[in-house]
Amino acid sequence: MRRGFIRRIEPVRILSDSEMESIHQATLQVLEETGCKFESKRALKLLEKNGCKVDFEQRLVKIPSNLVEECINRAPSSFLVKSRDPKDNLLIGGNRLYFMSSLGARLSDEKTGEVKVPTLEENNEAVRISDALDSLDLYSGYTPYFEIEGVEPVMLCSTSLAHRLRNSTKITRGTQPTYTYIWETQIAHAAGQELLGNMEAAAPLSYPEDAIEAAFTYAEANFPIYIAAGSVMGGTAPVTVAGSTISNNAELLAAVVLIECIKPGIGIIANDFVTPMNMESGDLLFCSLGASLHQMAFNQIWHDLYHIPTNNTGSAFPASKFIDYQSAYEKTHIAMTSALSGANMIVFHGGVTAELSYNPLLSVIDDDIANIIGKTIEGINVNDETMAVDLIKEVGPVPGTFLNKKHTREYWKKEYFVPKVADRLSYKEWIFSGRKSVIDRGKERMEQIKSTHKPVPMPEESDREIDKILLEARKFYKEKGLL
Repeated sequence: MRRGFIRRIEPVRILSDSEMESIHQATLQVLEETGCKFESKRALKLLEKNGCKVDFEQRLVKIPSNLVEECINRAPSSFLVKSRDPKDNLLIGGNRLYFMSSLGARLSDEKTGEVKVPTLEENNEAVRISDALDSLDLYSGYTPYFEIEGVEPVMLCSTSLAHRLRNSTKITRGTQPTYTYIWETQIAHAAGQELLGNMEAAAPLSYPEDAIEAAFTYAEANFPIYIAAGSVMGGTAPVTVAGSTISNNAELLAAVVLIECIKPGIGIIANDFVTPMNMESGDLLFCSLGASLHQMAFNQIWHDLYHIPTNNTGSAFPASKFIDYQSAYEKTHIAMTSALSGANMIVFHGGVTAELSYNPLLSVIDDDIANIIGKTIEGINVNDETMAVDLIKEVGPVPGTFLNKKHTREYWKKEYFVPKVADRLSYKEWIFSGRKSVIDRGKERMEQIKSTHKPVPMPEESDREIDKILLEARKFYKEKGLL
């Protein structure tokens, strides 16, 4: 099983107990009085059977508070997701933090910032590079690219999943558009691996039919489910952090109710990806302070009140068009506050420009940052050995030194973090070694990974079965006129 990072410090709390309870009670009020729209007769019937007030004509469901709280209690505080290689199993929840890969529509050029549609080989190469990164524990549903040259849009998600599973044994998230959940579930079974299922809202307060059918399919496959809403503050949610927290909570708790009615006790991880709108342009303010504060409040509520694991996506997409200082501070400040406030999962590695691009070079650099963030929440060890009182007495005042002591040799690598690509040379050493930047060093590490890293191969029988499933999917879409 992947260890991730174990939080040994108390999560930062941004809300008082009374503020947290006020937001929770307001969320229950929204669900009971305003309700949530579900574009599925199957869901409407199930929710009515479980005590909800359902308007079948408007497809509107008003959910009683007692059912919401009952379903919150059904959801486990942690759950296991199994890989085809047990070393990549995940135990999601509790005090454990994992990092998930980011994603982008196209491949970003690190020199010009321009983007292009990647080839299938470039897609697979990016997956293999990610597979080699210690701090990257699992993949997003569309990773690494939303587009692949020569792959039709309706075949993109299932094709991408097939190639992720062929080039890595790390867990991956499923998707929901255009029946992809059917084929992704079959592909995962053929590979002998579980997925994190997927159910995404259409804010405000609505779930489209494909999201609902995806939830049924993944739950029936006994896959835990990742729920998301993706509201825009000032657009599809109130502009305030408190107001958008309530609307986002209402959307996600409506999903918790449906999923726990489908299969009581199934694992759920709730994603927070609420982003402020730039009121001057209408663009989204990715990696902004507003998103950071929202995630901190979200993590506290879901950790302290609901005991349901959380994922944060705010650090996945910087506004910067380059792998530069802006990208680093945008991503790092929001990922650090996510980690400090109790997130169980953070989407981080490789995202470059909003959701427009991804670059595997940045994922290599991000590996250092993720390790720093993860080791921060692990805190420090305080015991007889680390306090080293006897050693301090032994060394004494000047000219005593700790440099030649066994304790120093044993502990320096445990206590320090040694980055793999950051420049830590003295100025003279830097001049002598070729004046390399972090980009240069990142490229060197990426080339080393490409030449030496060999993912665990997919068994031939599984590989053939996946090809058959992709052919069935293609036939299905052709019959529906989508190919």
